[in-house]
Amino acid sequence: MDNEIIKKVRKIEIRARGLSSQMFSGAYHSAFKGRGMAFSEVREYQYGDDVRNIDWNVTARLNHPYVKIFEEERELTVMLIVDVSGSNRFGTHQQFKEELVAEVAATLAFSAIQNNDKVGVILFSDRIEAFIPPKKGSSHILRIIRELITFRPQNNGTDIAQALRYFTNVIKKRCTAFLLTDFYDKGYEDALKIAAGKHDLAALRIMDRREAELPNIGLTKFYDPENGSTLWVDTANPTTRNLFAAHHAAHKAEVENTLKKYGVDFCDLTTGDDFVKPLRKLFEMRQ
Repeated sequence: MDNEIIKKVRKIEIRARGLSSQMFSGAYHSAFKGRGMAFSEVREYQYGDDVRNIDWNVTARLNHPYVKIFEEERELTVMLIVDVSGSNRFGTHQQFKEELVAEVAATLAFSAIQNNDKVGVILFSDRIEAFIPPKKGSSHILRIIRELITFRPQNNGTDIAQALRYFTNVIKKRCTAFLLTDFYDKGYEDALKIAAGKHDLAALRIMDRREAELPNIGLTKFYDPENGSTLWVDTANPTTRNLFAAHHAAHKAEVENTLKKYGVDFCDLTTGDDFVKPLRKLFEMRQ
């Protein structure tokens, strides 16, 4: 590694290690206590039990609510499913989306290591770009950070469905997984349903403010980093800006409805903003 990359790795390591130890370690453990749990037995439902653990087959058979009891396994696994497509090389507020992704992923990885979990990574565009098998240890985390900083994908498109199918095929045992993407894709619903049913899946939607609204800067040339196309847009036209904002709002609502439909917890992380608060809110919501 050259000196510049070493400096970037070190900078992210210091920040991520600090955030994970000071803010996330306890919240992380309690928020994702359901992951890596082996089924043990069922018992009658008691006040305060998590309704997500209700065994509906037994409940229907005995006409009384029963819940599944789990025992925590010694080795737990956290998977980071990271979108490295062309749209992540965009940012208008102090950082690119790919830089935000690297910092968030590193923080989650350090949180997992401090909880004695194994961490693995899937990098995807419209193909599986790289797979780092789950392991423990600080040297493994530094390798992950290095890959997140230096990796350049072969393709620029996005195929979330393929990434999720690969994930469910390669990781057999139930684990906790974080899907980091801007969700600029279609047709991933079935794969999402299967992955969320098999694993404890949470989605972190990576955003930039300028994807939600156009600034009034006159006639401007726009470039699509995923397909290479260009388009001239008159941003001074209020109708154009309103249509742009409406399209983004509709896409945002569609993604949220899909995630809710399949029981996937999620939060939005925006370039240039502090990602700690939304992540902590996600963790607290799950406790």
